[in-house]
Amino acid sequence: MHRIALVNQKGGVGKTTTAVNLSACLAALGRRVLLIDLDPQANTSISFGVRADERQRTSYNLLRGDCTAAESLVTVRPNLDLIPANIDLAGAEVELAGTIGREFALRDSLRALTNYDYAIIDCPPSLGLLNVNALSFVTEVYIPLQCEYFALHGVSMLFKTVGVVKSRVNPALDIQGVIPCMYDARTGLSREVVTEIEKHFPGRVFKTRIRTNVRLAEAPSHGKSIIEYAPDSNGAQDYRALALEVMARHGERAPEEIGETPEEAAASSGAVASPAVAPPLHQPHPVVPTGTPAPAPEAAAAAAVSVSPAACGTVTATTATGGTPAAAESSSAQGDDWQVASLIPNPSRPESAHEA
Repeated sequence: MHRIALVNQKGGVGKTTTAVNLSACLAALGRRVLLIDLDPQANTSISFGVRADERQRTSYNLLRGDCTAAESLVTVRPNLDLIPANIDLAGAEVELAGTIGREFALRDSLRALTNYDYAIIDCPPSLGLLNVNALSFVTEVYIPLQCEYFALHGVSMLFKTVGVVKSRVNPALDIQGVIPCMYDARTGLSREVVTEIEKHFPGRVFKTRIRTNVRLAEAPSHGKSIIEYAPDSNGAQDYRALALEVMARHGERAPEEIGETPEEAAASSGAVASPAVAPPLHQPHPVVPTGTPAPAPEAAAAAAVSVSPAACGTVTATTATGGTPAAAESSSAQGDDWQVASLIPNPSRPESAHEA
């Protein structure tokens, strides 16, 4: 199972938009996906029409040990299961403060879930204990990065946090990718930011640029992913291209590239598509148009220069169609690296201790 955390301590950069739509696209391509909402704002849960206040078992209960991982699962789409969140999660850091092995709470509770191809975590805009728990569980960190000047400022602090967790509790952890979001090729700033991050993170910047697209802002108010709400939009094309790039990085090919349907791909990987239990959609759309070929290199290059700026992060924004709570515009980093280090014991707890 490939374990991925979407992390950035700055809010409004596209973490939730990317978590929702990357998971939906991977599931549509036949991968079995576990999506974990670890943000107290619960925008990932709301994007799939899951109101966590109507449920008793969420990621908060999971961290507290009140339920098992299987009991907290909600099947939101075929091949896609969600562990939802609610506002109670905001108190988890305080409640776990005096717990032994607090940085392993998420990892230990998810140990029994092994029948997934991908586990994707939507992390809160902070550098606190919730993020430390996510980083202790995953092996890969993807950084959704808004194509604006201030978005570059917090990345160095995030690197320090990842370095502390890697050195003390999770040697397998590494930053594997930076995802340029809210990209608008019409502005010199977007191009300059991408050039800058490619210079600082050579080989780690995804070729896919997530373009600004109003459909991405509208989709969560309908309880749909972008490939359901507007399958022909730029947002759907970009996230499908990102999903294909993620699969390629893990040595996987898209079903159409090997002559099989997503359902056949799921069967061949040992996954069984489970029926969705989400409320009926307003108007069903094909999750992935069956005749859509994988984008050619020329098309990908053209897409990379035909973009605009409010795409990612739009899941957390109030839209004209209404219905989705507005997330905080940004969140300041919670402490320097010495504060992050204080969350994690050094040396790390012996394996036998948390196995017990």
